[in-house]
Amino acid sequence: MSEQSENPGREPETPGLTIGISGPARKSLAHRLISLGLRLHGARTYYIRPGSRVDVSLLDGLVLSGGTHVHPERYGQEPKVTARYDRMRDATDQSLLEQAERIGIPVLGICRGAQFINVFHNGSLCQNVTPLRVNTRHRPLLLPLQTVRLVEPSRLREVMESPVIGANRIHSQTIKRLGRNLRVTAVDNDLFVQAIENTRGQWLMGIQWHPEYLLYHSGHRRIFGNFVDAARRFKLARLEPDSDDA
Repeated sequence: MSEQSENPGREPETPGLTIGISGPARKSLAHRLISLGLRLHGARTYYIRPGSRVDVSLLDGLVLSGGTHVHPERYGQEPKVTARYDRMRDATDQSLLEQAERIGIPVLGICRGAQFINVFHNGSLCQNVTPLRVNTRHRPLLLPLQTVRLVEPSRLREVMESPVIGANRIHSQTIKRLGRNLRVTAVDNDLFVQAIENTRGQWLMGIQWHPEYLLYHSGHRRIFGNFVDAARRFKLARLEPDSDDA
């Protein structure tokens, strides 16, 4: 099932530790970098294209990557901006999240992935945040020049080891109404949501920026490391025999 045969990182691979990466039909540099970020921490990766039928129980973790806008019909609106949509990918990610929630595997959402997690939890999105910005730049930023403030305590604050970090910004949509059983764990200088976590159940994190482009930064690498650690714990817990045979 794995598409990788080598591990370039320092940590040894956990046998059979497989992370699914949901993305568009054609892989981009971002998806290859996500795979690298995971493999650096000892995971194998399996790429999931729109329309794929995947048994999530065979995975140990799931990444929902960036890409096209989530179609507004998913949160009860009509399109208000000119944007690319992929209904097949929306349906695939919906199925993946339903299975992941039922099984309890860790989930990491990046940009669109974070937005889809919020929509999946009955939240909504702002379809175009750009004209609403006052204290932040309007243009896209690939370098970590956007100031992000982290909530304490939170999983993300612990991972990043700082209350304020630099991040990039390539999105034009953002979370509007927060979904059920979610909490905001980071905001930018305009108080737009930059990260979310769940309040119960599985390990789940959504981040609005793209840490895969920032692998040269130890803090952003640790996001992938923390996620892989959660997947490893989940896998080992599933492998443990039942203890009620006394």
